[in-house]
Amino acid sequence: MPAADWRASRLVPRRAAVSRAQVETVTGRALGAFGVVFGAQTVPTAIDQSQYLADGGGVAMMAVLYGSIAALAAATFTRVAVRAAALAFAGAYVLALLAWPFLVVDPVSMSGQTPWLYYLCTVATTAAVVALPVAPAAAYTTAVPAVYGVVRLSPSGGAAGPLLAVLDTMYAVILGVVVLVIITMLRQAAVAVDAAQEAALERYDAVARQHANEIERVKVDALVHDSVLTTLLTAAAAQTPAERALASRMAGDAVRRLDEAAIEVPGVDDRVSLGVLVRRLRAGVAGFSAPFLVRVADTAGVELPVEAVDALSSAAMQAMVNSVQHADEANGRVRRELEVSGVGAGGCVIRVIDNGSGFDPATVPASRLGLRVSIEERMSNEGGSARVESAPGAGTRVTLAWPAGVEGGA
Repeated sequence: MPAADWRASRLVPRRAAVSRAQVETVTGRALGAFGVVFGAQTVPTAIDQSQYLADGGGVAMMAVLYGSIAALAAATFTRVAVRAAALAFAGAYVLALLAWPFLVVDPVSMSGQTPWLYYLCTVATTAAVVALPVAPAAAYTTAVPAVYGVVRLSPSGGAAGPLLAVLDTMYAVILGVVVLVIITMLRQAAVAVDAAQEAALERYDAVARQHANEIERVKVDALVHDSVLTTLLTAAAAQTPAERALASRMAGDAVRRLDEAAIEVPGVDDRVSLGVLVRRLRAGVAGFSAPFLVRVADTAGVELPVEAVDALSSAAMQAMVNSVQHADEANGRVRRELEVSGVGAGGCVIRVIDNGSGFDPATVPASRLGLRVSIEERMSNEGGSARVESAPGAGTRVTLAWPAGVEGGA
C-alpha cells in the first residue's frame, strides 16, 4: 500500500482479539440464567422446609442465597464484577451447607426429605469454576458435594442411607467436573485463538510495512523515470527550438513533482472532482510537441480519491510520452487521442490512442520502467487497471481504469 495508506491504516484502532472475553461472557451469563432458574425451582421446597429450621433461620438462609443468585445474575448480564459475585455465591453456599445441621430444630420431620440446598449444588460448583483458577475450582467441585453427602447422612439432612448419599454426592461431583472440563477447554481454546490472532496481526504488520516500503520504492522509480529520466532523454534528443522548449517545460514540471513528492500527501479519504484530473491532463497535453485530440465525457459529479487521481494522471502522461517518443511513422502523420470518461459517481476510464507504428507488448522487457512501472504497476498499486493493446503497424491503445473493472461501463 502507498505510504499515505499505510499511515492512515496505523491511525485506525486495531481490533483486539476478544475470544477469551466472549467465552467468559457466555459462561457467566449461562451461570446467571441457570442460577435464576434453579433458584426459582427451589423456592416452594425452601418455604416448606423453613418451618423445620430455627426461627428466622430459614428466612435468613433464603435471603442470603437468593440474594446472591440475584446479584450474580445482574453481574453476569452487566459484565460488572462477575467473578466477585460468583465467588460470593460459592462462599455463601458453603456457609449455608455447614450451618444446615445447626439450624434444623425438627430433624424427625426432615426424615426422608432432600434438603433444598441440594438443588443449588451444581450452581455453586459452576460459580466456583467461573470465579477460581482450575486447581481451586477442582477442589471445590469435589469437596462441596462431599460435605453435602455428610449432611445427607445426618438426621437433619433426611437421614438418607449410605448408598443414596453416595449417589447424590457422585451425581453432584460428575456434573461439577463436566462443567469444569468444558469451561476449562473453552478457555484454553480461546487463549490459543487469541494468541493466533495476535501472531497473525504481528505478521500482517510486518508484511504491510515491507509492502509499503516496496510501493514507495516503485513510486520513486516511477517518478524518476516519468520526470527526471524522460526529461533528460528529451533534452538530449532535442534539436529544434520546439523540442528544446518542450524539454524546458518538462524540466520545470519534473522539479515541481520532485518538490511535491517531499510534501506530506493528503489523506486517503480526501476526494477531488474528475475535473481536476481533466485540467491536469489538458495542461500536460499543451506541453507536447505533437498534438492530441482530447475528448471528455460524463465527468459531472464524479469524484475520485486523491491517490487514484495521481495514479491516473501519472500513467496517462507516461502513455502520452511513450506515444510522442515511439509512435511516429516515417511520414509523420500520426493521429493521437486522449479520452477521459466518468463512470458512475466514482469511476474513471482514460484511453490514450494513436495510429502510429505500434509494437508487440509481449516483447517489452521487464526493465522498461515506462510500461511496467509507470503505467501497469502504478495503476495496480492504487486498485486500478491498465491494458495495453498494440501490434506492429496497427497503432496503440492504452486503457486506464479506476477502480479496476469499470472500463466496461465507460
